[in-house]
Parts: sequence; C-alpha cells; structure tokens
Amino acid sequence: KGQISDFQRKQLTTVCSDSVEVVTFEGGGDDMDLPIKNILASSSSSSSSFEVVESKTKTTSRRRRLCGVNSYNIGRPLAQMIHFIWTYLRVVEQIGVEPGNPDITIDIVIPTGAMGNIAGGYMAKQMGLPINYLCAGVNVNDITHRVLETGKFYRSNEMIKTMSDAINVQMPYNFERLLFYLTGQNHGLVNGWMKTVDSTNKLDLDKTWHEKLRQEFRSARITDEEMCNAMKRARDELSFFADPHTSVALSAAEKLGYRLFQPLGDEEESSIDTAPVVAIMATASPCKFEETVTAALGKDGWDDYFEKSFPENAKDLLDTEEMPPTLYRWDKDMSLDDVQKVWEHHSREIIRTKFDCQVG
Repeated sequence: KGQISDFQRKQLTTVCSDSVEVVTFEGGGDDMDLPIKNILASSSSSSSSFEVVESKTKTTSRRRRLCGVNSYNIGRPLAQMIHFIWTYLRVVEQIGVEPGNPDITIDIVIPTGAMGNIAGGYMAKQMGLPINYLCAGVNVNDITHRVLETGKFYRSNEMIKTMSDAINVQMPYNFERLLFYLTGQNHGLVNGWMKTVDSTNKLDLDKTWHEKLRQEFRSARITDEEMCNAMKRARDELSFFADPHTSVALSAAEKLGYRLFQPLGDEEESSIDTAPVVAIMATASPCKFEETVTAALGKDGWDDYFEKSFPENAKDLLDTEEMPPTLYRWDKDMSLDDVQKVWEHHSREIIRTKFDCQVG
C-alpha cells in the first residue's frame, strides 16, 4: 500500500471480473514474497491440487495449480531473454556489423530490483549472446550494488521509499539464479548459500566468487536527485521521455562511464573509437508516473509529455471507476513473521472461496 503510483493502482483496481481479486498490503515490497512462495510451493506439491470432475458418462481428474507471474516464476526471465536478443540485433544493425561478429560485444544497463530482468540477460549470455557486462542500475535500496562492490549480500533493515518504487527491493530473489549460472549450475553450492540467506538474511561470498561476479556484472547506485537529473537530460538532449526506472539506468550508465549526455563541467568526453557499445533497457512508460515526472520536469514538462507522447489507450484508464481492493493490515504489535502467516491464511481463503481451489 502506497508503494505504487496512482496509475499503477488503477491498472489493477479497474479490472472488473469475477476471476480477479485485487489485494493491497501494508508493508514493504518484499514482505508478501514468503506467503506467495509458500502458497505456490504447496500448490505444486499437494495432492489437493487435483479437481474431480464428474459427468453422466465419466469421472475425470483435472490438475489445478496456481502460478505466479512475477520473476520468481522462471517463465518471466525466459521471456525477457528475447528482449536482450532483440536489443543485440538492433545494436549491431545500427553500428553496421554482422550479428555474431566475434570482435563486437555489447554492454547492457538495466534498471534492477529483484534482478529478474538481469537474470534473463545472463541466461541469454550463457546461451551465447555476445554480451560483455550486464550493468545494474539501482536506487538507494542497493543490495545488488553492495554485493557487487563488497561480496556481502546483506538484507537491509528497512525499505527506503524512492521515486523509482518498482525497484525498491531489499532481497532480490533472482540473485539465486545468477549464482546458479555463475557457478556452472552447481546445485549443492548454491543450495547451501541460499539456506544461509534464508536463515540469516545475509551471505558472504569469498574472494574467488566475488571476483567472478564482478567479471560478469557492474552496478551503480542512483539517488532520486540523480534520477531526476537524468530524466531531464534525456528529454533535453535526446528528445526522449524516460520513466523513473529507465532514468535510473541512464544515470547509472553515466556514472559507469558510458557517455550518453554532453559532458558537464570538467568531465572528459569519451572517444567514440574507444567507448564500449552500450544499450539501455527502458522498462516502463512515463505515463504511469505523473508525480515523479512532474517532480523532475515540472508541470509544463508533464503537460508537454501528456500532449505529445501519452499513449492514447492509457488515457481511457484515467477516468475509469475503481473497485476498492481488499486490504491486508499489519498491526504494529505483530512481527513480520506473524503478519506474513496471517496474510498467507487470508490469501489461501480467497483462493479457496473465490476460485474454488484448495491449496496446502
């Protein structure tokens, strides 16, 4: 609750269907992960996920399983692999070289929260896509940056609200996938690491694995002020309206030395002959973030965007009536463990009563 924009909320609360139940919860963006993980795990393993269907002629059983569509589902990064392949093909097309040229690799900068998108990129690289560095642009919820800098994967004590709220993450669950491929698919080693994370909320990579991680990935930590500056410069210098998360990636690219904008002050301009080829992943539309775009570009900037670039089909959503969501409260005398158990129970009841599906 309160962690997404008004437009994002309306994308959920304007869906009128008996097959949809919208729920909001009090807490940080990671706090619902464990209840969802438990429900999905029990759905896939429980015999109660079979439904008996009777007719006049026969009785059959039909499997009914729940499925998550966030990046904890392997289907999400698998689909995102296509974005990286498409990006590589467009980049080599623009610079005039043949795909697969062994002398050309590209670096890609990605707005990064739960690490699902960057996991898709790494999976594509494992399959042979000529990517050099995958670079994570993160906000001040910076666990990804910290582990790349120090080898310490430590959950922070609190979620800090930022203007790039979709990448506000304390514990990116796709880090496990990166480690899996980094170690050559060493199940036992990664399983041991993740058990340590589950029990302590931290992991210390030794020097060898930390260095291997840094050979594949780079990162930069971006403040709200830096993000807003990048959004303004993208509009002014590139004639491009960027959303807050893409602006994090743009600012991260600058901080990592990829010169996208005109040099400021005593900054040195990179030589076009020596600068690496880089692509920036734009991962959302500015139409969903009026408050942040207005803060960065001013009201006139938002009005200019709304007039010139706001998607026509998105305008229909602005005046659509909303249905109030179900609220999962967090009584402040309850611990996170206790409230997660309550939320899990409520979710199971919704699944059982509304969708006639018993799990666990």
